[in-house]
Amino acid sequence: MRHRKHNHLLGVKTAHRASLLANLSCALIENGRIKTTLAKAKALRPTIEKAITLAKKAHASDDAARKVHLRRLAIARIRNKKAVKKLFDELVEQFVDRNGGYTRIYKLALPRLGDAADMAIIEFVDDAPKKKAKKKKKRTAKKVAVEKKDDSRGDDSEASEPSGESSRESEEVVEESSESEPEAKTEE
Repeated sequence: MRHRKHNHLLGVKTAHRASLLANLSCALIENGRIKTTLAKAKALRPTIEKAITLAKKAHASDDAARKVHLRRLAIARIRNKKAVKKLFDELVEQFVDRNGGYTRIYKLALPRLGDAADMAIIEFVDDAPKKKAKKKKKRTAKKVAVEKKDDSRGDDSEASEPSGESSRESEEVVEESSESEPEAKTEE
């Protein structure tokens, strides 16, 4: 009896489903994160986690024959030798201390335009931290003009020298901000 043996069928035949999951697994291993439908992401999770478990067993094993055997089992599942090599040699180091739960699925807010399918991002949990974009500080010409007026009020000759330097710096800031503004417009 096949009670409680659930598979994600994805509405395709068995060979198509196996090929689809192998290709998605390969893409996830190579890129670290992929954007796909929610149903495919949920179907991919058990497949990729079993492959990572095979890699962990091979990493822990001292027997060369067992390592080869586990690698061949992963090749049968993923069907791409380069992806299996990357999984067994590089990615397995991230998951040595983790007992399952190697992937994370984010459900995206907007559905796909063509068929309104729910979209998701699936990624490895211990992926490298993402770099945050730096916020650009834009100075307006008004602030620079105010700074020039404040610097010109100084009575001492020593105070006037730094004000000259700051006015040169403020002119450079105005030039830099005027150069960066057209770039921001072209990106939109």
